[in-house]
Amino acid sequence: MFKKILIANRGEIACRIMRTARELGVHTVAVYSDADRNALHVEQADDTVYIGAAAAQESYLQAGRIIDAALTTGAQAIHPGYGFLSENASFARACQEAGLVFIGPPASAIDAMGSKSAAKRIMQDAGVPLIPGYHGDDQSPEILRGAAQEMGYPVLLKASAGGGGKGMRQVWSGAEFDQALAAARREAMASFGDDHMLVEKYLTKPRHVEIQVFFDNQGNGVYLAERDCSVQRRHQKIIEEAPAPGLSPALRKAMGESAVTAAAAIDYCGAGTVEFLLDEDDTFYFMEMNTRLQVEHPVTEMVTGQDLVAWQLQVASGQALPLQQDQITVRGHAFEARIYAEDPLNDFLPATGPLDYLYTPSPSPHVRIDSGVRQGDEVSVYYDPMIAKLVTWDSNRERALARLASALSDFHIAGTATNIAFLYQVATHDAFIQAQLDTGFVALHREALLAPHAPALEFSLPAAALALLLLKHQAQQRCADASESPWNDTGTWRMNLPRTSQIHVALDGIQYSVEIEQSGQGYRLTGANLDITAGASLRGDLLCLDIDGIRHRLRLGIAATGCALYGSMGSISFHEIAPDTGVSDQTDTEGQLTAPMNGTIVTLLVAPGEPVEADQPLLIMEAMKMEHTIRAPAAGIVTAHFFAPGDLVDGGAQLVAFEPAQD
Repeated sequence: MFKKILIANRGEIACRIMRTARELGVHTVAVYSDADRNALHVEQADDTVYIGAAAAQESYLQAGRIIDAALTTGAQAIHPGYGFLSENASFARACQEAGLVFIGPPASAIDAMGSKSAAKRIMQDAGVPLIPGYHGDDQSPEILRGAAQEMGYPVLLKASAGGGGKGMRQVWSGAEFDQALAAARREAMASFGDDHMLVEKYLTKPRHVEIQVFFDNQGNGVYLAERDCSVQRRHQKIIEEAPAPGLSPALRKAMGESAVTAAAAIDYCGAGTVEFLLDEDDTFYFMEMNTRLQVEHPVTEMVTGQDLVAWQLQVASGQALPLQQDQITVRGHAFEARIYAEDPLNDFLPATGPLDYLYTPSPSPHVRIDSGVRQGDEVSVYYDPMIAKLVTWDSNRERALARLASALSDFHIAGTATNIAFLYQVATHDAFIQAQLDTGFVALHREALLAPHAPALEFSLPAAALALLLLKHQAQQRCADASESPWNDTGTWRMNLPRTSQIHVALDGIQYSVEIEQSGQGYRLTGANLDITAGASLRGDLLCLDIDGIRHRLRLGIAATGCALYGSMGSISFHEIAPDTGVSDQTDTEGQLTAPMNGTIVTLLVAPGEPVEADQPLLIMEAMKMEHTIRAPAAGIVTAHFFAPGDLVDGGAQLVAFEPAQD
């Protein structure tokens, strides 16, 4: 076994690898950028090495600096995690040339699977079933368009070097093909430096089922069950589970053996995942192979009882696989939900910002949380916006899913937008409970999944008002404790009069004024159609609220932009309004269009002075390796562009001067 390894990654996967390394007595080296100087993975490592500026291209993708860091600190091997350099064959070769072990497959295997088109040819020769498609080298638009026409729409355009949904577009008709091809190529080039595309027949209701495989240097290979990853947005997984529900033992075995055949065809070694599309008739097709550890590997660990990172370290150090195929058992069921900083109501646009408040369910044998952040950290524009992975396990799917829903309802973040409420809606949706799964799940149930999940105003308003009042009382008490002067007491006591306060609170953009009269241990709230008596106490971040004889326990999160209350009835976001200010109406956006977040201008689609229709694309910007189209809010004329292709823009920056058409 190695004595010291360097982890060429960041965030939760770096922390997760360190956890296993510590258990095995292996010392770790972390690398970090300017943005990660105070990150959790840096704090947890035995040694740390600075490798460059915040942008990944200047730090985590700098192979030479990472290898130098390993040699300088005496590391014997490099674990790439996933993303960044994990599937970079040149990096794997460079590690070997430097006398370092690359904890992953041989460079030849990465090369073989790095091109989706080349991978399809290898799989075809190995007898692994393939979906109909064009995987040729002729990349002229005419050839690609002709292939799509021949196999019939809908088709799927996929970046040959891609993954994670980057450089991928569904095309439903010939009229959409050219624009979709151009967009997919741009995104592929930005993400992978390669715009080679393949065209495949698009299955309308497939499931995404993948098989975890593992090989050692002695030629032994096994599969460790399967995972269903059908619930996705933007072709990126958000909830995974193991084992895949509804598979017969014969189908499960056939898919597992095909996955092992696929890996053996490229002389694989280490952890890998063979991904299949499973059609409604139980026919399955090879999609791609990821030559690395997957984000969703914890669900496999939970149902098999195996530590896959420990397996990686053992195999990379020359040891044989810990188990043979007939020794691998599957017990119970597990789910993983990816907690992202993103706005589901705005097409899942990635979000940035501080984690001002972070409260998670308690870890246990049934609940696991993999994360690389702490309260007070910031979600940066430079990296993937995943905050944590929430994993639950129990003896069967029903019980494991109930634990997932419960844990999601107890996972609270304030300071940035997240997808937690959306994930809860998925986990509690009848179709998901019944395992009615396919890759179109989110699109099919979009309206229900994005429906608001918040308590009624008659509960949320008194809860918010009392939370603000108790925060004021705590501040007053701290002020009084700091000095004995009566002039520092800012309470509302009046001789021969009840103690009253006026609270002005904004909920959902609407301002309410609530008068609160304290009487003994209770409060009477009036105004804004309220006339209720309630009890309330605030200890730390726990607000206990008694209304109509029912006690509610809510968590109070405080962020720079306001407050939030979290409870079984949903979440409440609010902030206090000064008495002499109001809540302005929604800003008119017809005169200007702004960047939804920090990013780069990719292309301008209309010229100044050109008339446009409502919802017509005006420009494309790229942020967090995903393209975002800025569209006209109404019919009108673009009078000016304020940025050119390649320019960096800040979130909120005005991009276009726009004049709406006159009626």
